[in-house]
Amino acid sequence: MTTKLDIAPGSDRELVLARIIDAPRENVYRCWTEPKLVTQWFAPKPWTTPRAEMDVRTGGSSLVVMAGPDGNEFPNPGIFLEVVPGKKIVLTDAYTKAWEPSEKPFMTVVLTFEDEGEGKTRYIARVAHWSVTDREEHEKMGFHEGWGQCADQLEEVAKRL
Repeated sequence: MTTKLDIAPGSDRELVLARIIDAPRENVYRCWTEPKLVTQWFAPKPWTTPRAEMDVRTGGSSLVVMAGPDGNEFPNPGIFLEVVPGKKIVLTDAYTKAWEPSEKPFMTVVLTFEDEGEGKTRYIARVAHWSVTDREEHEKMGFHEGWGQCADQLEEVAKRL
């Protein structure tokens, strides 16, 4: 189980998930950038991730499809705004493929991966929302519980690599 870190949001529109993950940084990064690995941890159970497509580079597109227990699918298209291999990923749903604006932008995610020693990773996800209302909605959807469960699932996958 990941170890929680207490890191305050940088604004009233941001949510933060910070953990020490018991797996090497490169493995944790791979879990975010290799579609075959993303599908193993990305959605909080009993949800699943039936498919993921990623062009992991600045300006590259991403599509992660989550499915509820009833089988209904929820596609999450986006764009990588910045990619620093092994260290940082910035992505947003404000755009879809080829910089096409999305119908309703919701968030920009800044992920950082740092060596914590002894094969562990300091993993921080900062999620900036377009408005306080969007941030509140994301909290009510279960951000802390859902992203926390996903961090535990990510750790399980990263440890096996």
